[in-house]
Amino acid sequence: MLATAFFLLDVNLSFRGEPNFVSLAGKTLGKYGKAVTWVFYLLLLYALLAAYISACAPLFISTFSSLFSVSLSAYAAPFLLPLVFGGVIYLGTRGADYFNRILMVGLILSYIFLTGSLPSKVETERLLHNDFLASLVAVPVIITSFGYHIIIPTLTTYLEHKRSLLRKTLLIGSAIPFTVYMIWQWTVLGTVPLEALASSWQDGVPSTEPLSSFLGSSVIRITARFFSFFAVITSFLGVSLSLSDFLSDGLKIKKTRKGKLIALALTFVPPLLFIFSYKKSFYAALDYAGVFVAVLLGILPCLMVLRLKNQQKYQTVYAKCGIYLIILLCLGVIGINILEKRGIFDSVLLPYLQRIAS
Repeated sequence: MLATAFFLLDVNLSFRGEPNFVSLAGKTLGKYGKAVTWVFYLLLLYALLAAYISACAPLFISTFSSLFSVSLSAYAAPFLLPLVFGGVIYLGTRGADYFNRILMVGLILSYIFLTGSLPSKVETERLLHNDFLASLVAVPVIITSFGYHIIIPTLTTYLEHKRSLLRKTLLIGSAIPFTVYMIWQWTVLGTVPLEALASSWQDGVPSTEPLSSFLGSSVIRITARFFSFFAVITSFLGVSLSLSDFLSDGLKIKKTRKGKLIALALTFVPPLLFIFSYKKSFYAALDYAGVFVAVLLGILPCLMVLRLKNQQKYQTVYAKCGIYLIILLCLGVIGINILEKRGIFDSVLLPYLQRIAS
Protein backbone atom coordinates (compact mmCIF):
# COMPACT_ATOMS: atom_id res chain seq x y z
CA MET A 1 0.00 0.00 0.00
CA LEU A 2 2.93 2.32 0.66
CA ALA A 3 4.37 1.50 -2.77
CA THR A 4 1.11 2.35 -4.56
CA ALA A 5 0.89 5.53 -2.48
CA PHE A 6 4.31 6.55 -3.85
CA PHE A 7 3.08 5.69 -7.36
CA LEU A 8 0.04 7.93 -6.97
CA LEU A 9 2.21 10.72 -5.55
CA ASP A 10 4.48 10.63 -8.61
CA VAL A 11 1.44 10.67 -10.89
CA ASN A 12 0.08 13.68 -8.99
CA LEU A 13 3.41 15.53 -9.19
CA SER A 14 3.56 14.95 -12.96
CA PHE A 15 0.61 17.27 -13.58
CA ARG A 16 0.17 20.94 -12.82
CA GLY A 17 -2.70 22.43 -10.88
CA GLU A 18 -4.73 20.61 -8.25
CA PRO A 19 -6.11 17.45 -9.88
CA ASN A 20 -8.20 15.05 -7.79
CA PHE A 21 -8.00 11.26 -7.80
CA VAL A 22 -10.62 10.84 -10.52
CA SER A 23 -9.10 13.47 -12.82
CA LEU A 24 -5.65 11.85 -12.44
CA ALA A 25 -7.16 8.59 -13.67
CA GLY A 26 -8.69 10.45 -16.61
CA LYS A 27 -5.38 12.10 -17.54
CA THR A 28 -3.43 8.81 -17.50
CA LEU A 29 -5.96 6.07 -18.31
CA GLY A 30 -8.49 7.93 -20.41
CA LYS A 31 -12.27 8.11 -20.11
CA TYR A 32 -12.69 4.41 -19.32
CA GLY A 33 -10.13 4.60 -16.53
CA LYS A 34 -11.92 7.67 -15.19
CA ALA A 35 -15.28 5.87 -15.27
CA VAL A 36 -13.88 2.84 -13.42
CA THR A 37 -12.33 5.13 -10.81
CA TRP A 38 -15.62 6.98 -10.36
CA VAL A 39 -17.52 3.73 -9.75
CA PHE A 40 -14.99 2.17 -7.36
CA TYR A 41 -14.55 5.45 -5.49
CA LEU A 42 -18.27 5.47 -4.72
CA LEU A 43 -18.35 1.76 -3.88
CA LEU A 44 -15.42 2.09 -1.47
CA LEU A 45 -16.82 5.05 0.44
CA TYR A 46 -20.30 3.53 0.62
CA ALA A 47 -18.84 0.24 1.91
CA LEU A 48 -16.83 2.06 4.58
CA LEU A 49 -19.87 4.05 5.70
CA ALA A 50 -21.88 0.83 5.95
CA ALA A 51 -19.13 -0.68 8.13
CA TYR A 52 -18.98 2.36 10.43
CA ILE A 53 -22.75 2.63 10.85
CA SER A 54 -22.98 -1.10 11.51
CA ALA A 55 -20.12 -0.98 14.05
CA CYS A 56 -21.81 1.81 16.00
CA ALA A 57 -25.20 0.09 16.24
CA PRO A 58 -24.25 -2.29 19.11
CA LEU A 59 -22.52 0.60 20.90
CA PHE A 60 -25.71 2.66 20.81
CA ILE A 61 -27.74 -0.34 22.01
CA SER A 62 -25.46 -1.01 25.01
CA THR A 63 -25.22 2.72 25.85
CA PHE A 64 -29.00 3.19 25.88
CA SER A 65 -29.36 0.06 27.98
CA SER A 66 -26.75 1.22 30.53
CA LEU A 67 -27.66 4.90 30.81
CA PHE A 68 -31.40 5.01 30.22
CA SER A 69 -32.47 1.39 30.95
CA VAL A 70 -34.10 1.42 27.53
CA SER A 71 -33.88 -1.51 25.14
CA LEU A 72 -33.09 0.08 21.77
CA SER A 73 -34.34 -1.85 18.75
CA ALA A 74 -31.70 -3.38 16.47
CA TYR A 75 -33.60 -1.84 13.55
CA ALA A 76 -33.53 1.67 15.02
CA ALA A 77 -29.86 1.70 16.15
CA PRO A 78 -28.25 2.07 12.66
CA PHE A 79 -30.24 5.27 12.04
CA LEU A 80 -28.80 7.04 15.09
CA LEU A 81 -25.32 7.63 13.69
CA PRO A 82 -26.48 9.45 10.50
CA LEU A 83 -29.17 11.34 12.46
CA VAL A 84 -26.90 12.48 15.29
CA PHE A 85 -23.78 13.29 13.28
CA GLY A 86 -25.35 14.12 9.93
CA GLY A 87 -25.78 17.65 11.27
CA VAL A 88 -22.01 17.96 11.62
CA ILE A 89 -21.60 17.01 7.94
CA TYR A 90 -24.30 19.54 7.06
CA LEU A 91 -22.14 22.29 8.61
CA GLY A 92 -19.38 21.53 6.13
CA THR A 93 -15.61 21.07 6.36
CA ARG A 94 -14.89 23.67 9.02
CA GLY A 95 -17.56 22.43 11.44
CA ALA A 96 -16.57 18.79 10.93
CA ASP A 97 -12.89 19.66 11.36
CA TYR A 98 -13.32 21.30 14.77
CA PHE A 99 -15.66 18.58 15.99
CA ASN A 100 -13.28 15.89 14.75
CA ARG A 101 -10.37 17.43 16.67
CA ILE A 102 -12.28 17.01 19.93
CA LEU A 103 -13.04 13.40 19.10
CA MET A 104 -9.41 12.73 18.17
CA VAL A 105 -8.30 13.84 21.63
CA GLY A 106 -10.72 11.33 23.14
CA LEU A 107 -9.51 8.63 20.75
CA ILE A 108 -5.84 9.15 21.59
CA LEU A 109 -6.41 9.31 25.35
CA SER A 110 -8.60 6.19 25.42
CA TYR A 111 -6.09 4.29 23.26
CA ILE A 112 -3.18 5.25 25.54
CA PHE A 113 -5.16 4.25 28.62
CA LEU A 114 -6.17 0.89 27.15
CA THR A 115 -2.79 -0.11 25.78
CA GLY A 116 -1.18 1.02 29.02
CA SER A 117 -3.63 -0.88 31.23
CA LEU A 118 -4.05 -4.18 29.40
CA PRO A 119 -0.49 -5.61 29.02
CA SER A 120 -0.80 -7.27 32.44
CA LYS A 121 -3.88 -9.14 31.16
CA VAL A 122 -2.19 -10.39 27.97
CA GLU A 123 -1.57 -14.14 27.98
CA THR A 124 1.35 -15.23 25.78
CA GLU A 125 -0.25 -18.61 25.02
CA ARG A 126 -3.09 -16.90 23.17
CA LEU A 127 -0.61 -15.11 20.92
CA LEU A 128 1.01 -18.39 19.84
CA HIS A 129 -2.09 -19.63 18.04
CA ASN A 130 -1.85 -19.61 14.24
CA ASP A 131 -3.69 -20.93 11.21
CA PHE A 132 -2.40 -19.59 7.90
CA LEU A 133 -5.32 -20.63 5.66
CA ALA A 134 -7.92 -19.20 8.04
CA SER A 135 -5.96 -15.94 8.29
CA LEU A 136 -6.28 -15.31 4.54
CA VAL A 137 -9.88 -14.18 5.12
CA ALA A 138 -8.51 -11.13 6.97
CA VAL A 139 -6.35 -9.92 4.05
CA PRO A 140 -9.04 -7.70 2.40
CA VAL A 141 -9.65 -6.00 5.77
CA ILE A 142 -5.93 -5.47 6.37
CA ILE A 143 -5.31 -3.57 3.12
CA THR A 144 -8.41 -1.44 3.79
CA SER A 145 -6.74 -0.25 7.00
CA PHE A 146 -4.04 1.41 4.88
CA GLY A 147 -6.30 2.88 2.21
CA TYR A 148 -5.39 6.55 2.68
CA HIS A 149 -4.48 7.28 -0.96
CA ILE A 150 -7.55 9.40 -1.68
CA ILE A 151 -6.11 12.28 0.39
CA ILE A 152 -2.79 12.36 -1.53
CA PRO A 153 -3.91 14.98 -4.10
CA THR A 154 -5.08 17.29 -1.30
CA LEU A 155 -1.89 16.60 0.68
CA THR A 156 0.22 17.41 -2.38
CA THR A 157 -1.36 20.84 -2.68
CA TYR A 158 -1.15 21.45 1.08
CA LEU A 159 2.61 20.67 1.15
CA GLU A 160 3.26 22.75 -1.98
CA HIS A 161 4.33 19.84 -4.23
CA LYS A 162 7.56 19.23 -2.24
CA ARG A 163 8.45 15.69 -3.29
CA SER A 164 10.89 14.80 -0.49
CA LEU A 165 8.59 16.17 2.22
CA LEU A 166 5.59 14.36 0.74
CA ARG A 167 7.45 11.03 0.57
CA LYS A 168 8.55 11.44 4.19
CA THR A 169 4.98 12.29 5.19
CA LEU A 170 3.61 9.15 3.52
CA LEU A 171 6.31 6.99 5.10
CA ILE A 172 5.74 8.31 8.62
CA GLY A 173 1.99 8.42 8.04
CA SER A 174 2.06 4.69 7.23
CA ALA A 175 4.43 3.74 10.06
CA ILE A 176 2.34 5.35 12.82
CA PRO A 177 -0.95 3.48 12.11
CA PHE A 178 1.02 0.27 11.46
CA THR A 179 2.53 0.53 14.94
CA VAL A 180 -0.82 1.45 16.48
CA TYR A 181 -2.55 -1.50 14.78
CA MET A 182 0.16 -3.97 15.83
CA ILE A 183 -0.09 -2.92 19.48
CA TRP A 184 -3.88 -3.15 19.31
CA GLN A 185 -3.76 -6.63 17.73
CA TRP A 186 -1.31 -7.79 20.40
CA THR A 187 -3.59 -6.41 23.11
CA VAL A 188 -6.87 -7.87 21.82
CA LEU A 189 -5.55 -11.27 20.71
CA GLY A 190 -3.63 -11.68 23.95
CA THR A 191 -6.52 -10.62 26.19
CA VAL A 192 -9.72 -12.06 24.71
CA PRO A 193 -10.19 -15.86 24.46
CA LEU A 194 -10.12 -17.03 20.86
CA GLU A 195 -13.57 -18.62 21.04
CA ALA A 196 -15.05 -15.22 22.03
CA LEU A 197 -13.37 -13.52 19.06
CA ALA A 198 -14.60 -16.28 16.74
CA SER A 199 -18.14 -15.87 18.06
CA SER A 200 -18.02 -12.09 17.58
CA TRP A 201 -16.79 -12.57 14.01
CA GLN A 202 -19.66 -14.97 13.24
CA ASP A 203 -22.17 -12.50 14.73
CA GLY A 204 -20.67 -9.52 12.91
CA VAL A 205 -19.70 -7.74 16.15
CA PRO A 206 -16.49 -5.59 16.45
CA SER A 207 -13.71 -6.93 18.69
CA THR A 208 -14.24 -4.23 21.33
CA GLU A 209 -17.48 -5.96 22.39
CA PRO A 210 -15.88 -9.24 23.56
CA LEU A 211 -12.95 -7.19 24.89
CA SER A 212 -15.36 -5.20 27.07
CA SER A 213 -17.08 -8.38 28.26
CA PHE A 214 -13.89 -10.12 29.38
CA LEU A 215 -12.34 -7.23 31.30
CA GLY A 216 -12.75 -7.28 35.06
CA SER A 217 -12.42 -3.51 35.56
CA SER A 218 -15.50 -1.41 34.83
CA VAL A 219 -13.22 1.57 34.06
CA ILE A 220 -11.31 -0.37 31.41
CA ARG A 221 -14.57 -1.76 30.03
CA ILE A 222 -16.06 1.73 29.64
CA THR A 223 -12.81 3.05 28.15
CA ALA A 224 -12.82 0.24 25.56
CA ARG A 225 -16.29 1.28 24.46
CA PHE A 226 -15.26 4.93 24.30
CA PHE A 227 -12.23 3.97 22.20
CA SER A 228 -14.39 2.01 19.79
CA PHE A 229 -16.87 4.89 19.59
CA PHE A 230 -14.21 7.54 18.94
CA ALA A 231 -12.45 5.35 16.36
CA VAL A 232 -15.65 4.81 14.39
CA ILE A 233 -16.96 8.38 14.62
CA THR A 234 -13.70 10.06 13.55
CA SER A 235 -13.50 7.78 10.50
CA PHE A 236 -17.21 8.16 9.84
CA LEU A 237 -17.01 11.96 9.75
CA GLY A 238 -14.08 11.99 7.33
CA VAL A 239 -15.61 9.49 4.90
CA SER A 240 -19.08 11.08 5.11
CA LEU A 241 -17.71 14.53 4.39
CA SER A 242 -15.58 13.25 1.49
CA LEU A 243 -18.50 11.38 -0.06
CA SER A 244 -20.94 14.25 0.41
CA ASP A 245 -18.55 16.71 -1.26
CA PHE A 246 -17.73 14.22 -4.01
CA LEU A 247 -21.42 13.72 -4.81
CA SER A 248 -22.10 17.46 -4.68
CA ASP A 249 -19.26 18.17 -7.12
CA GLY A 250 -19.89 15.19 -9.40
CA LEU A 251 -23.64 15.68 -9.64
CA LYS A 252 -23.44 19.50 -9.65
CA ILE A 253 -25.58 19.82 -6.53
CA LYS A 254 -25.62 23.39 -5.27
CA LYS A 255 -24.66 23.83 -1.61
CA THR A 256 -27.94 25.45 -0.64
CA ARG A 257 -30.00 24.18 2.30
CA LYS A 258 -31.99 21.90 -0.02
CA GLY A 259 -28.88 20.83 -1.91
CA LYS A 260 -27.05 19.85 1.28
CA LEU A 261 -30.02 17.75 2.42
CA ILE A 262 -30.11 15.98 -0.96
CA ALA A 263 -26.37 15.28 -0.72
CA LEU A 264 -26.80 13.90 2.82
CA ALA A 265 -29.63 11.63 1.66
CA LEU A 266 -27.50 10.31 -1.20
CA THR A 267 -24.65 9.79 1.27
CA PHE A 268 -26.51 7.82 3.95
CA VAL A 269 -29.45 6.00 2.33
CA PRO A 270 -27.43 3.45 0.24
CA PRO A 271 -25.26 2.21 3.16
CA LEU A 272 -28.35 1.93 5.41
CA LEU A 273 -30.05 -0.23 2.77
CA PHE A 274 -26.92 -2.41 2.65
CA ILE A 275 -26.89 -2.84 6.44
CA PHE A 276 -30.46 -4.14 6.52
CA SER A 277 -29.67 -6.57 3.69
CA TYR A 278 -26.85 -8.40 5.49
CA LYS A 279 -26.74 -9.78 9.02
CA LYS A 280 -22.93 -9.57 9.17
CA SER A 281 -22.94 -6.12 7.58
CA PHE A 282 -19.85 -4.86 9.45
CA TYR A 283 -17.55 -7.61 8.15
CA ALA A 284 -19.33 -7.94 4.80
CA ALA A 285 -18.85 -4.22 4.12
CA LEU A 286 -15.16 -4.42 5.02
CA ASP A 287 -14.73 -7.51 2.83
CA TYR A 288 -16.18 -5.70 -0.15
CA ALA A 289 -14.17 -2.61 0.76
CA GLY A 290 -11.03 -4.76 0.47
CA VAL A 291 -11.88 -5.52 -3.17
CA PHE A 292 -12.58 -1.87 -3.91
CA VAL A 293 -9.29 -0.84 -2.26
CA ALA A 294 -7.39 -3.49 -4.24
CA VAL A 295 -8.73 -2.05 -7.50
CA LEU A 296 -8.91 1.66 -6.69
CA LEU A 297 -5.79 2.09 -4.53
CA GLY A 298 -3.76 -0.89 -5.74
CA ILE A 299 -4.21 -1.74 -9.39
CA LEU A 300 -5.19 1.70 -10.73
CA PRO A 301 -2.12 3.56 -9.31
CA CYS A 302 0.08 0.84 -10.86
CA LEU A 303 -1.56 1.31 -14.24
CA MET A 304 -1.35 5.10 -13.91
CA VAL A 305 2.37 5.11 -13.16
CA LEU A 306 3.08 2.79 -16.11
CA ARG A 307 1.60 5.47 -18.38
CA LEU A 308 3.99 8.17 -17.13
CA LYS A 309 6.46 8.88 -19.92
CA ASN A 310 8.29 11.57 -17.93
CA GLN A 311 9.25 9.16 -15.12
CA GLN A 312 12.10 7.04 -16.49
CA LYS A 313 12.58 5.15 -13.23
CA TYR A 314 9.30 3.32 -13.89
CA GLN A 315 10.33 2.29 -17.40
CA THR A 316 13.13 -0.10 -16.35
CA VAL A 317 12.65 -3.87 -16.40
CA TYR A 318 13.08 -4.16 -12.62
CA ALA A 319 10.55 -1.40 -11.92
CA LYS A 320 7.97 -2.92 -14.25
CA CYS A 321 8.44 -6.36 -12.68
CA GLY A 322 7.83 -4.83 -9.25
CA ILE A 323 4.71 -3.03 -10.48
CA TYR A 324 3.32 -6.18 -12.11
CA LEU A 325 4.02 -8.11 -8.90
CA ILE A 326 1.92 -5.60 -6.92
CA ILE A 327 -0.88 -5.96 -9.48
CA LEU A 328 -0.74 -9.75 -9.01
CA LEU A 329 -0.92 -9.32 -5.22
CA CYS A 330 -3.98 -7.08 -5.61
CA LEU A 331 -5.60 -9.66 -7.90
CA GLY A 332 -4.83 -12.21 -5.19
CA VAL A 333 -6.76 -10.12 -2.66
CA ILE A 334 -9.72 -9.97 -5.04
CA GLY A 335 -9.42 -13.72 -5.62
CA ILE A 336 -9.49 -14.42 -1.86
CA ASN A 337 -12.67 -12.38 -1.54
CA ILE A 338 -14.36 -14.15 -4.46
CA LEU A 339 -13.41 -17.58 -3.10
CA GLU A 340 -14.78 -16.64 0.32
CA LYS A 341 -18.08 -15.38 -1.11
CA ARG A 342 -18.45 -18.61 -3.13
CA GLY A 343 -18.02 -20.62 0.05
CA ILE A 344 -14.65 -22.13 -0.89
CA PHE A 345 -13.19 -21.12 2.48
CA ASP A 346 -16.05 -22.76 4.39
CA SER A 347 -14.24 -26.10 4.31
CA VAL A 348 -11.37 -24.37 6.14
CA LEU A 349 -13.21 -21.90 8.37
CA LEU A 350 -16.09 -24.04 9.66
CA PRO A 351 -13.92 -26.86 11.07
CA TYR A 352 -11.53 -24.19 12.37
CA LEU A 353 -14.30 -22.37 14.24
CA GLN A 354 -15.67 -25.68 15.55
CA ARG A 355 -12.23 -26.60 16.91
CA ILE A 356 -12.00 -23.24 18.66
CA ALA A 357 -15.48 -23.58 20.16
CA SER A 358 -14.70 -27.05 21.50
